[in-house]
Amino acid sequence: MDEFDEFMKEVGDVQPLKQVKKANIKKEQEVTPGLLARKQAAVSELPIDTNFLTSETDFIDFVLPNDPLGYKKDGVQEGVYKKLRQGKYSMDARLDLHHHTVEQARKAVFEFVSDCLRYDIRTGIIVHGKGEREEPRALLKSYTNKWLREIPEVLAFHSALRQNGGVGAVYVLLKKSDNEKNKNRLANRPK
Repeated sequence: MDEFDEFMKEVGDVQPLKQVKKANIKKEQEVTPGLLARKQAAVSELPIDTNFLTSETDFIDFVLPNDPLGYKKDGVQEGVYKKLRQGKYSMDARLDLHHHTVEQARKAVFEFVSDCLRYDIRTGIIVHGKGEREEPRALLKSYTNKWLREIPEVLAFHSALRQNGGVGAVYVLLKKSDNEKNKNRLANRPK
């Protein structure tokens, strides 16, 4: 007797289970344009770009290489802006844009500000260079001037002191995060 015969002897009177008939209650998902778009976005290899900073040269006011940059939103106290201009705040983050293309710089500035906000950093420095040897002159400097004005969380910026890069860099002041505002409220409430 071989192995197959032994197997058949052991399972000889086994009967297959009867299949119970069931109703199909699964709802067919309607294929809508929104569903197709979500599926495409989920499998897409390219992340969705949330960067809203300008990349068109038509909308840039070009500055000269040795022009100082300065900007202050309404509501920023003059004393705070003066301390920023004088470099009296500690610069807790730094971004160097040398050797960046405009698109690389655009992404870097956006990510820099986003990271500063994420980690509760209020002041930083962006080194854009003067752009004396590029054509058009002061290209990244001009874009940096435009981009920082477009970011709602940027309260003020000003060209740095000579020892920190002079007119080839800017000090940046950002809004307090909600986390930092809550810390201040707790620290300053009556006991």
